[in-house]
Amino acid sequence: MASTQSGGYGAPLTVRSAWPGEAGLVLSFVRELADYEKLAHKVIATEAQIDRALFGPMPHAFCDIAEWEGRPAGFAIWFYRFSTFSGHDGLYLEDLFVRPQFRGKGLGKALLARLARRCVEEGLVRLEWAVLDWNTPSIDFYKSLGAEAMDDWTTFQMSGTALEQLADSGG
Repeated sequence: MASTQSGGYGAPLTVRSAWPGEAGLVLSFVRELADYEKLAHKVIATEAQIDRALFGPMPHAFCDIAEWEGRPAGFAIWFYRFSTFSGHDGLYLEDLFVRPQFRGKGLGKALLARLARRCVEEGLVRLEWAVLDWNTPSIDFYKSLGAEAMDDWTTFQMSGTALEQLADSGG
């Protein structure tokens, strides 16, 4: 998708794809999000890893940047996923963050709308993401857009020693 210069957002707001060479900017957004979520101690990603994931020969993730009056103000990192039940692809939003001084200006909605547009244009059946259960401002925002909580699902994660042990189990 090409850069969106107003696209219904208003002149000061631009939403565009991240460009090669912006891995440092993306990592700064990741760190700011982690600070907000009280998870800064969990960020071990490097600029080189972000660069490879977004701009390497086989990108595994994609990033959209929201700018306000030409200044980087927010981002969304996402990737494609497949639903075996529907037999269709969708998008998974890994991270969405708008810097505090730019909140309330429609940037979060613009980032989500861009992803929704991509889904519609590409025939993808859903846009999905997770939110921390204590983050009521975000939960309320998502619900105001028509998103539904999937309360009957529990997210699991495996990493570190448990991941290595399972990999070595020969199963």
